[in-house]
Formats: sequence, C-alpha cells, structure tokens
Amino acid sequence: MVSRRQLLLGAAGLAGGSTLAGGGGAIAAEAYKRGFAEAQATGEMRVAKATLPWSGRHQGGVEAPAQAHTNFIAFNLKTGITRDDMLRWMLLLTEDIAALATGEAVMADPSPELIVGAANLSVTVGFGPSLFEKLSLEDKLPNGFREIPAFKIDDLKPEYSGGDVLLHVGADDLQILAHATRALLRDSDAFGNLKWIQTGFTNAVGTNRTGTTQRNLMGQVDGTDNPEFGSENFSNQVWIEDGPSWAVGGTQLVLRRIKMNLDTWDSLGRTQKEQTIGRTLDNGAPLNGDAERDPVDFEATNELGLKVIPEFAHIRRASAKNLDELFFRRPFNYQQIENLVHTQTGEQAGRLESGLLWTAYAKDLSKQYLPVQERLAQFDLLNKWTTPIGSAAFAIARGVKPGEILAEELFA
Repeated sequence: MVSRRQLLLGAAGLAGGSTLAGGGGAIAAEAYKRGFAEAQATGEMRVAKATLPWSGRHQGGVEAPAQAHTNFIAFNLKTGITRDDMLRWMLLLTEDIAALATGEAVMADPSPELIVGAANLSVTVGFGPSLFEKLSLEDKLPNGFREIPAFKIDDLKPEYSGGDVLLHVGADDLQILAHATRALLRDSDAFGNLKWIQTGFTNAVGTNRTGTTQRNLMGQVDGTDNPEFGSENFSNQVWIEDGPSWAVGGTQLVLRRIKMNLDTWDSLGRTQKEQTIGRTLDNGAPLNGDAERDPVDFEATNELGLKVIPEFAHIRRASAKNLDELFFRRPFNYQQIENLVHTQTGEQAGRLESGLLWTAYAKDLSKQYLPVQERLAQFDLLNKWTTPIGSAAFAIARGVKPGEILAEELFA
C-alpha cells in the first residue's frame, strides 16, 4: 500500500517531517517516557496507561464507559473536496487514531513530550447527511439515516448544529485530550473547515463505583435503562447489521445540545423536581419503587387514586412504547459563559450557562429515536427548564482492522 507520507507529502515534504520527528523533540520524548515507565513500575499513572481498543468490528468510543472529558468536533468540507480527498483524510485519521489510542506520538508531533499515555482515549468518526449530498453518495446512506428535523421546543443555533464530518474524541485526562484534539485538527486542516467544537465532562475516574449511572447538572441520574455493554440487547439496539458495507458494524448518532435553566430549576422543591422527572433524586428509583432499576409502573396509583408517576413526567414521555424505540443514551455535562447585554444600561455581563450534550446511538434513528423525541417535544414538563440549542446527526462508520482505512468503502 502507498505510504501515508508518499501519498500526502511527497519526497520534499517527507524530508521536513522526518527532521521534526527525529530530532530533539524525539530525544526529549524518549527521556520523558523513561520517567513514565518508572512511574508505571511503581503503580503510579494508572489513568495515563489505561487504553481502549481502537480497532475491530466497531469503532472505539461507543461500547465503553464514558470518559471524564470529551470533545465533539464538526467540520464542513472545503470547496472542491472529492471522494479521493476524503480517502486521504481518512488515512491520516486512521493512522493517528491508532497512535493516540495506544499512547504513542503521531508522525511529526511538535510536542511529543505531552504523550504520557492514552488515558482511555478514543476517537469516533462519523458523517452527516449533508456530506452524502455534497459527494453524491445518497445510494450509500444507512437505513433510516437523515437530518433530524427541528422540533417546536428547539431554539437551534448554527454554531452548535449540523456538520459534514464528526470526530468525537474522549479521554480521562484533559491534557491528553487537548493534545490529541490538536493532532486531529492538523490532520483535518486541508480537508475541512472547523464548524464547531462542543466540550463536555462527566465525573473523574475513581469518583464513582464502576457501573454507577451518570448524573446531569440538574442532579438526575441519566441513562438508567441503557443496555449493558457486551449484551445482546446492546448489539440489537446499536450496531447496524445490514445495508451498505461501510456502515455494517457501525451505528447512527444524534447529538443534542440542551441548555438548562438551573436558576429556576433550583428554586423548585424536591417533590416538584421528582414529579417532573418521575424518579427520586437520591437514588434514581421510579416513584413507584425503591431502587434505581426497579420496574417502572405507569399504572400505579396513590391513596387518592392519582397516578404515582404523573402524565407529564419525563420518564413517561421518554420510555419506549415498543421494542423498536429502544436505543443507547449517553449524556455529557457542559458549562460556559453566556454573554448578555443589559437592556437598560447597555452593560455587558457574563452568566454561567449549564447544560447537557445528550447523545443517542441507534442502528436506525428514524425508527428508534425520532418517535421518542416527538413525544418529548409534544409534552414533557421538563421542557419548561430545558431548551435544545444544537442538533446534529452522524452515521458512524464500521471499525477497521490493522492495515485498513476508516470508511474506505464509502469513498472508494
């Protein structure tokens, strides 16, 4: 196979890159790694040395616990980009993902000293509906994959929506994530214009016991009914089993950026919050039960004959009505400064904006996800305290074996 350097750089570019990779930076990196190895031998740097599989039938970053830090990165194709260009881009990404996910420096890394391990780093690559139109690839769309429509509850911002190509990068160390993100942006510079980066977080490693359901910034457990990793249910809900070959073993992803009004939410009493959600705040049990994973009984009534879980409760609207509406949910929290201008004085003042980067993975978004989202948009009391401000969908390619190129069958 033609090497990456021959394909992308040519002989002249190769000379410059080799000097950078093989000079003082590499020497410094080796010295740093010796210290890293010594720390490993004494049981230190447990987080840094942790890795996730990067190759196989599925891409990494889906059927694995959420990392503490995450970046969703979207690009729009540069003018004139062809399918051949996409293959070059995917080759660059494939090689660098293989290096980064194993704690190795990418070729010509300008700061190899920052490579101290992988910290469970993963990179998941996907493609938006607009890419298939731009490159006349409509015949290779996976079943049920299309643009997610705007709903009446949405206030979508272009800076958080859409995109031709997605890189979802996660790691348990923020510096490792930042370094990997820069490497992937360098790979992408010749092919895509950066559209947005959305940054999220969960609890740090060691904060909770393994298997603990994540909580969002409203204090709710989020993802109780998810299928277990490695289970038949997970496979049946998430992984594409038929259709175009590049997608078989892949999945479909929707990303919703949901802004929360925590100031008014925090003013509610505990009972009001639990009635809105349909679960207790302390352990996430349904209001008819005692433990988080107790069966939900929507018909249970109290001594007054009223439904224990109200008709407007979030879990009633979000629950699957049939097996076709089951999918895998994964939330990440976010915080940022929202800049406001006082209407009377004209003074600028920042305000903390908090919210959720909410993701759903399904083999067929139209069949599994959209019916649930339509119910939530129609009537969910939680909508009073949340506003979706970003929305995007991406088809996630199948995984690769060593020597293969990501999504090669799509662009060949």
